[in-house]
Amino acid sequence: MKKQFEALRHEADAILPINGFSHVKGDTTVPLSEQTIPALLSETVRQHGERPAVVFREQGIRWSWREFADEVDAMAEGLHALGLRRGDRVGIWSPNRVEWTLTQFATARLGLVLVNINPAYRLAELEYALNKVGCKAIVAPESFKMSRYLEMLQTIAPELQRCEPGALHAERVPALRWVIRMEDVATPGMLTFRDVIARGKGVGIAELDAISATLDSHDPINVQFTSGTTGAPKGATLTHRNIINNALFVGGAMKLAEEDRLCIPVPLYHCFGMVMSVLVCTMTGACMVFPGEAFDPAATMAAVSDEHCTALHGVPTMFIAQLDHPDFARYDFSSLRTGIMAGAPCPIEIMKRVVADMHMTEITIAYGMTETSPVSFQSATDEPLDKRVSTVGRVLPHLECKVVDTDGQIVPVGATGELCTRGYSVMLGYWDDDARTNESIRDGWMHTGDLATIDEDGYCNIVGRVKDMLIRGGENVYPREIEEFLFRHPKVQSVQVFGVPDARYGEEICAWIVPRKGQGATEDEIRDFCRGQIAHYKIPRYIRFVEEMPMTVTGKVQKFAMRETMIRELNLAESRTA
Repeated sequence: MKKQFEALRHEADAILPINGFSHVKGDTTVPLSEQTIPALLSETVRQHGERPAVVFREQGIRWSWREFADEVDAMAEGLHALGLRRGDRVGIWSPNRVEWTLTQFATARLGLVLVNINPAYRLAELEYALNKVGCKAIVAPESFKMSRYLEMLQTIAPELQRCEPGALHAERVPALRWVIRMEDVATPGMLTFRDVIARGKGVGIAELDAISATLDSHDPINVQFTSGTTGAPKGATLTHRNIINNALFVGGAMKLAEEDRLCIPVPLYHCFGMVMSVLVCTMTGACMVFPGEAFDPAATMAAVSDEHCTALHGVPTMFIAQLDHPDFARYDFSSLRTGIMAGAPCPIEIMKRVVADMHMTEITIAYGMTETSPVSFQSATDEPLDKRVSTVGRVLPHLECKVVDTDGQIVPVGATGELCTRGYSVMLGYWDDDARTNESIRDGWMHTGDLATIDEDGYCNIVGRVKDMLIRGGENVYPREIEEFLFRHPKVQSVQVFGVPDARYGEEICAWIVPRKGQGATEDEIRDFCRGQIAHYKIPRYIRFVEEMPMTVTGKVQKFAMRETMIRELNLAESRTA
């Protein structure tokens, strides 16, 4: 694989915009894979069977690839014994535990569709997700932090208290039959993870192999619910081919290999954990190291140090939490080489500190979305630092991307417009939602909703969301630009900029700032910092200092929540009409 990608990166120099327009096509030197996930795991076991595969530090688990595959097969046999068949949907609702990864590969072994349910979901969201895709089974732990998973399942399916496992007929979730709890504790109406494995002992590997042989790389294998600011979540439906090929090229961009050890603090329910971490390691034979059930900066740094990890993944807020941790200097980061910072805009100053202070000289930036499996652009490990800190890299192999204006016309190089992606990575669609699928995918192009530019060398820069862009007095304002500037202020730890309604200008600029510890700042101080450095109309009218930003589980900041808060606080009326 290394030699393949060395050739690919050499050819990548030819990835330039077409005819001076913001339109790029990825390299095709390395062919697309037509494997299924069980075929991929089988090949990894053949090549790297005795090498370390997974480390779940909190659960005390260390398995080789062969041991991991044996555990996957045991779970797959159990699921088959329950009567689950190709195309049935199985929900997984859990923080990062080994049972998550076993369920991921066991469902794929049988052609079942794994449904990733956000661990932060509550009753209404859970009920919606289960019913939207018709989950026949769900795997969940008893609880995590403030989330009482089994209690919530018992609330929406009280029939569990009086039925045998597998005989559930619940009024509110009619498709659900099996509830599988992770802990080895008997619960009315439910099976334990161990129970499921015990039921499968008579199935046999030959039967599993026969089922896996019938699978096709174009089959749907995964549904991931995308969080939106309005409306119900949408279930992005992905295939073996979608996510295996994305793992192939993401791993290639990192130059990951079997001797690498990847620290994974990002959530498994999201593409970052499931595809860019787990499947990348499966593709390359690298070892997966999970610091804990959820992100904790000290646990992550300890895992990197103790396990001699060579790669680390995270969203910017995770890297910030580690860099600013009071015990940062106690940990040894000398083994680190590469990794990915993605999932949200990556502040340039943080990227520089990660390279300098965490020894991640070959860290890459990746950009994508769940609907594109997820990565479309990624920087290379050997690209100049200025390109890695100021862009999201160049288009990945076998993908085509363009930047278009509001009329759908491709804009010239350097101009801003909406980024669109076409190729193997585009999802099948939103589960049971043709209307919203057709809104997003037009003529094979996934309209990302992200504002971007592509420069003369093919490097992409994400400047904001189409819906985030604000218009103040006729001037287009891109929040990302102001955020990057304010991040230079020595007292600013993190900042988010967004628009709020204004009777005179249509919109005004608001900035929420988390100051560095012990570094009190004033609104006038921030505005004075801006004067003479950025255009007057970009200087925030409203500035609020906060202890933290409202965020999703994956570390994405919820600007819509900030906007709603400011509208209430300032008693503003909506004024935009378009």
